[in-house]
Amino acid sequence: MTNLDKGLNPAANTQRSDEVVGLSTVQASQTLQDDGPNELPDGQKRGLLAIARDTLSDPMFALLLAAGVLYLVLGDLQEGLVLFGLVLVVLALTLYQEGKTERAIESLRDLTSPRALVLRDGAALRIAGREVVRGDVLMLAEGDRIAADAVLIQGSEMQVDESLLTGEPLPVDKLATEPEPAGAAASPANTLYSGTLLVRGHGLARVMATGKHSEIGRIGQALSGLGLESSPLKQQMARLVKLLALVALFASLFLLAAYGLMRGDWLAALLAAIALAMALLPQEFTVVLTVIPALGAWRLSRQNVLTRRIAAIETLGATSVLCADKTGTLTENRMTVAELFVPESPGSAGSLSIDYATTSDLPECFHTLVEYSILASVTDPFDPMEKAFHRLGQHFLQDTEHLHRDWTLMQTYGLTPELRAMSHVWRARVGDAHVVAAKGAPEAIVDLCHLDSADQAGVAAAVEAMAAKGLRVLAVAGGRFDGEDWPAIEHDFDFEFIGLLGLADPLRAGIPQAVTEAHNAGIRVVMITGDYPATALAIAAQAGLQPGPHGLLTGDELTHLSDTELQQRMGSVQICARIAPTQKLRIVQALKAAGGVVAMTGDGVNDAPALKAAHVGVAMGGRGTDVAREAASIVLLDDNFASIVGAVRLGRRIFDNLRKSMSYILAVHVPIAGMALLPVLLGWPTVLFPLHIAFLELVIDPACSMVFENEPAESDVMQRPPRDVTQPLFGGMALGLALLQGLGALAVVMLATAWGAGQLTEGGMRALAFAVLVFTNLALIFSNRSRAGSLWASLWVPNRTLWMVVTAALGLLGLVLYVPWLASLFLFDALPVSWLAGAAGLGLASVLWFELLKIIKCKMVP
Repeated sequence: MTNLDKGLNPAANTQRSDEVVGLSTVQASQTLQDDGPNELPDGQKRGLLAIARDTLSDPMFALLLAAGVLYLVLGDLQEGLVLFGLVLVVLALTLYQEGKTERAIESLRDLTSPRALVLRDGAALRIAGREVVRGDVLMLAEGDRIAADAVLIQGSEMQVDESLLTGEPLPVDKLATEPEPAGAAASPANTLYSGTLLVRGHGLARVMATGKHSEIGRIGQALSGLGLESSPLKQQMARLVKLLALVALFASLFLLAAYGLMRGDWLAALLAAIALAMALLPQEFTVVLTVIPALGAWRLSRQNVLTRRIAAIETLGATSVLCADKTGTLTENRMTVAELFVPESPGSAGSLSIDYATTSDLPECFHTLVEYSILASVTDPFDPMEKAFHRLGQHFLQDTEHLHRDWTLMQTYGLTPELRAMSHVWRARVGDAHVVAAKGAPEAIVDLCHLDSADQAGVAAAVEAMAAKGLRVLAVAGGRFDGEDWPAIEHDFDFEFIGLLGLADPLRAGIPQAVTEAHNAGIRVVMITGDYPATALAIAAQAGLQPGPHGLLTGDELTHLSDTELQQRMGSVQICARIAPTQKLRIVQALKAAGGVVAMTGDGVNDAPALKAAHVGVAMGGRGTDVAREAASIVLLDDNFASIVGAVRLGRRIFDNLRKSMSYILAVHVPIAGMALLPVLLGWPTVLFPLHIAFLELVIDPACSMVFENEPAESDVMQRPPRDVTQPLFGGMALGLALLQGLGALAVVMLATAWGAGQLTEGGMRALAFAVLVFTNLALIFSNRSRAGSLWASLWVPNRTLWMVVTAALGLLGLVLYVPWLASLFLFDALPVSWLAGAAGLGLASVLWFELLKIIKCKMVP
C-alpha cells in the first residue's frame, strides 16, 4: 500500500468523504467529452510515416532526389541508383534516430499525466491522469504528483515543490479553504498546479482546470506562436547548391553547342555535355549535409544526448551565448546542509561549513544539533529538507550514540500559520523523561525558547550571515517533558535553543569546469533564475560566473526596460535573478536581437517558451517536463549540464568536418570538370566519359561523407571563438583556397595528359590522365584532413574509414587498368607500371604547394 493509500484509505476517512462529494461516473464522462482528455495538445507521438514525410519534404532531400532523377534521365542508371541508395540509407538513419527520439520522449511523459486517486460515486478510484476532469476531487498524500490544476479544500501541513513551474527550489506552503459545492475561489496559497509535487502532508483538492486550460497547458499553447530556428549553415548551403546547379546546367549547354558546332558530331557532343553535367552536379553537398550531422546525432545519443532536430547540432557549435536555468540545471534541485551554527561556548566552533567531499569529521559541539534536527523530522522523509538532515546524520553520526532508531514517537505538533515550527516528542525507555525536538523558522524557534535580547541579536546575526551566502536557514531547539499529559501548544514546553542549519541547493558536479571550458571557447554563460539575488550570486560564484560590469539584472529592473534597453543591458550581464517565465523569453529574444547565437538550457515548464525561441533549446530529460522536452532541440538524458559542453565540442567538430568535406568536394570537382571540358575545347581526344566520372564518384561520395565524418576534432576546437554564422561557409579565403587546390590539380592532370599524348596511344594517354586524377583525388583527401597539420602528420591520425576508401580506390584503379575486359570498357590501353608510379608522384605533387602554404601559415601565427 502506498503512502497515499495509507493516508487516504476510504474506509479510514468515511466522514471526510461524506463531507466532500466527488463527481458521479456519468458527470465525469460528460465533462471528459466536453473538455477533452487531461493532456497537452503537443504530447502526440509522431509515427514513422509522419517523420518520413517531414524528412523528405526538406529542400535538401528534394534536391538530392532531383539529382538522382536527372541522372536517370541522362541515362546513367548506375549513378542514379547510387544516389537513390544514398537517399534510402540517410532516410533509414533519420527514421531510426527520430523514432528512437520519439520513443524516448514518449517514455518520459509521466509528469503531466500522473495517475490520480479521485472520489467517484462516493468511493475512492485510481484512474489515469488523462481521465481526470474538471470538478473531480483529488485525494492527495505525500509524494503525489498533482494531476491537474486544483483548489485545496482540506489539508494538513501541505508543502508543494513547484520548481518545475516557477524555477524556485524551496517547497511552498499551501492552506486549505472551506469546501464549497461550486468550488472555492483560487489564490496562490490554496492553488495546486498540474505537474507539481506534494512533498509534505495530505488532503483533498477540487480540480479547476485540466489539459490545455491548466497553467502548464497555457504555457504549452504559447509555444505554438514561436517558430523553429533554421540552421544558418543549411540556408547557406541551399543557396550554394542552387548556384552550382545553375552553373552545371549552363556549362553543359555551352559545351553541347560548342562541341557540335566545332566538330559536327552531336552524339559525341551530347556525351561530353552529360559528362560535364555529372562532373559539376553538386549532389555531394546534400549528402554530406545530411549524413555528417545524422552520424553526429548518433554519436551524441551514445553519450546520453538525444537530438530531436539534427540541424541543431551544427548550430550548437556556433553558440556564442549559453543561457542556463539555475534550479535543476546548474544545481541538483536537492537540498543539502551546507553550514551549521551553534551559540559560542567554551570549546565550540561557532559555525562550520559542510563539504561532503572534504569534511571528514564533525566536531562534537555540532552533534546535538544534527541529532535534534533528525528527531524533529519524520523517520522516512519525503521532504527534501528532512532528507538533507537524515543524510547529514548518516554521513557523520553513523557510529555514534546520536542516532536513535529504537526510540518511539509519542506526539507531534505541526506547522501552523501562527507558529512556523514543528515538534516531535520521543520516548527512549519506559519511565524516562520524554525528549522534545523542534525545528522551524529561526524567529519561531527563538520565540519558543524565550531568548533574551542579546541572544536574539546573536542568532539574528548568524541567520543574516547564512542568508547572505544564499542559504535557507532553519533553527533547532530541544527539551525534556515528564508524563504523558501533552500540552495543547508547543509554547508550554521548556525549550533550549540548540543551533542553526543552513541549507543549499548544491551545484552539480563538473559545472565549474564546464563553465571554464565554455569561456575558453568564447561562449558567454548567462544564468537565469527565479531565485533571490543573494542565492543567485552565491551559486554563480561557485560556478565561476561574475555579475558583469553592470551587476546582476533582476526581474523588477527588467520590467521597466524597453526591448532596446534590455538588449544593451544584456550585452554584459551574466546573472539574472527573480526572473519570471515571460521575462526569460524576453532575455533570449534580446540576446538574439544583439546578434548572438543563443542556446538555452532548462527543465521546467517555465523554460519552454525560451527553449523554443532560442536557436538551440536544450532540455533536461530525467526530471524535466514534457513541455520543455517538446520545445527543445536537444534533450540531455542524464540531466548533466556539463554534457552540453561536449555537445558544443561535437557541433564544432561537425562544422569543421563539413568545411573540410566541402573544400575537398569543390577542389576535386575542378580537375574533373576541367578534364571534361578543356580537352574538347582544345581539340584533344575526349578524356572523360560518363563511366569514368561515375567511377570517380565511387571514391568521392564515401570520402566526402564517411571519411571526413570520422575525422577527430582539431586540437584547438574549444580554444577558438565561435564562428560568425553570417559569414558564408566558403566565403573569401576558404573558397579561394579550395579553387586554387582544384586548379593546381587540374594543371598537373593537363600536363600529364599532354605529356602522355606524345608518348602513349590514345587509350594509354586516357589511362594515364585517369590514374593521375585518382591519385590527385586521394592527395586532396589527405591534404584537406587538417587546415594546420601537414599531410605527413595526417598519415598518423587514426581514421579507419580513410584507409578503407584508399585501399578500395587503389584496388579498383588496378582492376580497371589491368583487367582487359574492364580496361576496354573504360577505353584504356595497358599503362606501364613505371607510368603508374609517375602518376602517383604527380598526384602527390599536385598538393605540395598547399602543404607549403600551411607550413608558412603556422610559422606566421605565434
